[in-house]
Amino acid sequence: MSPHVEVSPSRIRSGARARARQAMRAEVAAIAGDLMLERGYERTTVEDICAAAEISRSTFFRYFPSKEDALFGLTLDAGEDLREALVARPDSETPWTAMRRALDPLIEKYEADDERVRLLTRLVVTTPALLARHQEKNARWHELLRAEVSRRLGADPDDRADPRVDALVGASLACVHAALTAWTTGERPGVKLSVILDRAMDAIA
Repeated sequence: MSPHVEVSPSRIRSGARARARQAMRAEVAAIAGDLMLERGYERTTVEDICAAAEISRSTFFRYFPSKEDALFGLTLDAGEDLREALVARPDSETPWTAMRRALDPLIEKYEADDERVRLLTRLVVTTPALLARHQEKNARWHELLRAEVSRRLGADPDDRADPRVDALVGASLACVHAALTAWTTGERPGVKLSVILDRAMDAIA
């Protein structure tokens, strides 16, 4: 029989606040995406998003530092999830295979609501300001993944003179970008994003 564990009221309140904040971030991100799909990125302002979400500017900026960040929503933090997924892969896998399999949960999120997400992704890859923010996000993910990839390669993560780690991480994230770009081409692709990513990564492997 498991021992009874008391949870303090302050911890319960803290958890409730965190869930409420996460839900609000997701809601505002969804509204921002809908507006940008309808009006275009340039013609959608922070004021438009605030009006649609029924929040103030100050509230908006408590959740997101910029309009671009509102569009990316919760995916900005997905790098942490990707790192955890990579750490969880078996050591018997090659670093490249482990990276591909670690990307599965992220790709599944893209495919879960694929037409809307595909349209938003097209907006990102065709809008310079959003593409720049996407590249900044990838640079952060790159750094998050270096330590685990270094371990799998038997490399020193602090040795920037060893190109293997940055090459592997950079190539895998470039494959994701190439797959997303291909996925958004045309009115409606007949191939799943996961299959397109396999094609991209197999070309390098």
